[in-house]
Amino acid sequence: MTRWSRFRSVTPFPLTTTSTEGELLDLQRGAHSNTLKLRNAPLDIHPEVQEALAHNKPVVALETALVTHGLPYPQRLEVPLAMEQNVRSSGAVPATIGLIGGRIKVGLERKELERLADPAGKSVKLSRRDIAAAVALGKDGGTTCSSTLIFSAMAGIKVFATGGMGGVHRGGETSFDISADLQELTRCPVALVSSGVKSILDIKRTLEYMETLGVPVIPWNETKEFPAFWSPKSGYKVPWSTSDPAVAAKILHTQWQFGMKNGIMFAVPIPEQYHAVGETLEQYVAQAIQESEENGMAKAGNDVTPWLLNRVRELSGGVSMTSNIALLTNNALVGGQLAVEYSRLNETSDVAPTSSTESSSPDHGAARVVTVGCAAIDVVAQGKSDVNPSLSLHSTTPGSVALTLGGVARNVAEATARASVSAYPGLSSVLVAPVGKDFFGHVLTEQTSRLGMRNDGFVPVEGRTAVCNMVLDGQGGLIGGVADMDVTNDFTFDTVSQVIFLSDIETDTSLNSSHSMGNLSADTIKKLVNYCHQNGIKGDEPTSSSLAFQSNINDTPITHSTPNLLELQEIYDQASSDEYNLMNKDWWWKFIDNLSLGTSFRMDLDHLARRQRGLVQRAVHLLPFFQHIWVKCGEQGVASNMARRCVVAHGMKGDIVVVKHFPALKVETVENVTGAGDSFVGTLIAGIASDKKSIYDLDGLESIVNTAQHAAVLSLQSHHAVSPRLSDLKLL
Repeated sequence: MTRWSRFRSVTPFPLTTTSTEGELLDLQRGAHSNTLKLRNAPLDIHPEVQEALAHNKPVVALETALVTHGLPYPQRLEVPLAMEQNVRSSGAVPATIGLIGGRIKVGLERKELERLADPAGKSVKLSRRDIAAAVALGKDGGTTCSSTLIFSAMAGIKVFATGGMGGVHRGGETSFDISADLQELTRCPVALVSSGVKSILDIKRTLEYMETLGVPVIPWNETKEFPAFWSPKSGYKVPWSTSDPAVAAKILHTQWQFGMKNGIMFAVPIPEQYHAVGETLEQYVAQAIQESEENGMAKAGNDVTPWLLNRVRELSGGVSMTSNIALLTNNALVGGQLAVEYSRLNETSDVAPTSSTESSSPDHGAARVVTVGCAAIDVVAQGKSDVNPSLSLHSTTPGSVALTLGGVARNVAEATARASVSAYPGLSSVLVAPVGKDFFGHVLTEQTSRLGMRNDGFVPVEGRTAVCNMVLDGQGGLIGGVADMDVTNDFTFDTVSQVIFLSDIETDTSLNSSHSMGNLSADTIKKLVNYCHQNGIKGDEPTSSSLAFQSNINDTPITHSTPNLLELQEIYDQASSDEYNLMNKDWWWKFIDNLSLGTSFRMDLDHLARRQRGLVQRAVHLLPFFQHIWVKCGEQGVASNMARRCVVAHGMKGDIVVVKHFPALKVETVENVTGAGDSFVGTLIAGIASDKKSIYDLDGLESIVNTAQHAAVLSLQSHHAVSPRLSDLKLL
């Protein structure tokens, strides 16, 4: 049992214009660092691709460097279109990736492909080193093997088909000319389907280097012979091979099961009818390389590869291009078959290995903040303002329907994630929540990832995903609705603890990990609180403080509680009720006496909180059960002309009680009150987890609370439950 700090605090603060009724409704509804959506990254996923990823349909990524630099016109347009068609013929969705006007496009329209293929265009060639500069300068660009791997992983695409991968150049042992493609395969959990490496490279040294990097190389045959691009034989063998798409999918799936972040190369030999010309083409390759060394082209960096391939094409009279097109289109077909089998494998998995979680943050690291509870879909239907709802009973009404992500735990987790991008950078957090294996579950999982949040804490369950459906009249008044939140009823401690363990949660007490709970049963909350204390996970913050109080009487105290005024009163009434009668217990009196809250403290308290004297007294009486209490006072609060805003008392056994008031922040306009409290709590948790000592310093305490209040104000001014502007939140 971890011994907790004896510092105790009561912090009343107002959330300007947030009504108590609004907060209670929010509770009833169940309302990476370095992420894409949270950082507003210039990346667009084509609707067809996005829909396929959301519903576990097979997707194959395709590159565009061959469009901008690899092939002459018109083949540079015809070949990628043929590759897309071959992917579709296998039952998969093609996602050709390119840079258009400074925005990465995952899935191109034909007009965008034509733009990149235009010989008069000035497209750049994108490797990892070029991405930021090209985007910032608004360029068009073709993605190489390495950058296509990067964006495939970001988008959640597991299969990428191309012609030949880069590798170690001939003479690379002295020139150190090694393609970035090799390193990228160590970072991106994507299956790369290619015909080995480009013919101009040193196959032997490339295979040795890939072995050093730990990247699996799987030839698409039964002989284990690595293909030599235009030829099925290179003279080099590797330990494993397969020509069965189902087996290849199982290899890829197994890497996911073990959490391995590297990719796999599946090396596909060129179609059989092109084998005969392979030896002749290799002779042309050797001649082109010799010429490049003689004319200095060998030292031209990125330009040497397209020069060599073009020279081989000239020497062969176009035969090499015919073979090149054949292997490109064939690899697209094999990639589609692999993606289809991987998708089928997902459907039979108890926990579908959707790669969106991996892609949004390839290296999560241990979570410092864990939020456990309900993640829901909110469906809000509102009639038009000029329609009388009473005339539409038992019928439909013209209006609008909106679907958004909701749930108290999810809102808190999003606020924490956004705050960790801005005010508290580098703080990794995870949401642990049950999600049904239904349409809403797919939407919730995918859209959570699109926001840049981790979803590896989602637990697939057989029940329905939590959904809150509300019907509003034209003025925004609630007519009725249905809240389907049964999925959390069976979300037991055993399930939660297993997910926390598998999600790589830090439990080192020195790291001050935080744990937030919402919409859970009393038994689950009780066991979770005890689990946190026993494993050194600090910062329990139950959204339902009353339920947490009931479940932990005479057990471990809750570290943090953020009740509103009504919730504080409810907890106080329970503690002093005949059922519990806790405030007449000897141990309770002894605890309060040890705080030494004498006349001086009471006088200071009276000056501090004349209008809220009862509120603070009730909170102080609950300190034996909660170490830190943060009271959300809505529009109410201490008058702004008080001379002192902080009262401190020192107990007999080292306890320190701090009572501090934070005035309301001014809000000009209010658009939405449903997520302001959650935004406050999520940002507060991020601040506490970021620096465990900050709340024990009055300046640090003020900074954290004011920052959290500012987060609440931003959400009040937003149509979203949690304002996207929290991603730009500044530490106050």
